[in-house]
Amino acid sequence: MDKIIVPIDFSQYSEYALETAAILAKRNNADLLVLHMLELDQGSLISSGEDQNQQMVFYLKLAEQKFDEYLNKDFLKGVSVTPIVKHFKVFSEVAKVAEEHNADMIVMGSHGASGLSEIFVGSNTEKVVRYSEIPVLVVKQKPDKLDFDIVAFASDFSKEMIEPYIKARHLFSNLKLIHVNVPGEGFKSSSEIEKTVASFLQTADGNLDKLNDVHYASDYTVEKGILNASNLLGADLIAVPTHGRKGLAHFFSGSVSEDVANHATLPVITFKI
Repeated sequence: MDKIIVPIDFSQYSEYALETAAILAKRNNADLLVLHMLELDQGSLISSGEDQNQQMVFYLKLAEQKFDEYLNKDFLKGVSVTPIVKHFKVFSEVAKVAEEHNADMIVMGSHGASGLSEIFVGSNTEKVVRYSEIPVLVVKQKPDKLDFDIVAFASDFSKEMIEPYIKARHLFSNLKLIHVNVPGEGFKSSSEIEKTVASFLQTADGNLDKLNDVHYASDYTVEKGILNASNLLGADLIAVPTHGRKGLAHFFSGSVSEDVANHATLPVITFKI
């Protein structure tokens, strides 16, 4: 891992993400690209008037000044940090910045869900997850040691899950795999699940060494099954594949990856299918 992007809005949750990224950067000798989106209206961006240009320069300088103050943190000492200010209004543009800089991961903070209020869904973090081609790590709390000793990877063990699984395995050697069986059309018998899992591992790993690391859960929804199984495993991180913006059905059914990232108290990392 060489480059990590951290989009910030100067909030407390951005600071959680920044500190998390700093820990990862130190462990991997990686550079941090700290990105702030200068949310100017479209008129300001396309206008050639002198007043509008001066206004844009003023806000740009103000953001740079605030950036310098924000990045003056002890946990960033010894880390290579490059501040980036962009004029984009929408956070979907973070994916473009990641591609331009050949970044390996995006780390973002999120409020998550509070009661019945879905803060993550429709938020900037959700947009980044949906558009990103690289893994997105979503954090909601101040990091402690950030030891990902147990990483729970949720999968239905279909062929399209092989690539995300290999990417996750490359980052984390200690994966525990979760299969959730739910009532309804997607229900499978124990023998059907075991046959599917064995075929998946044989194709992805070339062996069945991780067969004992597969954990089966039955629940009313895939999301609840993933969260409950992760808690039982004592997981430090949940990994989920996502289709993102490709127009296909979301992972499993509905928007499971977004729901898990929304409701989990644990950090969640997403991998594009």
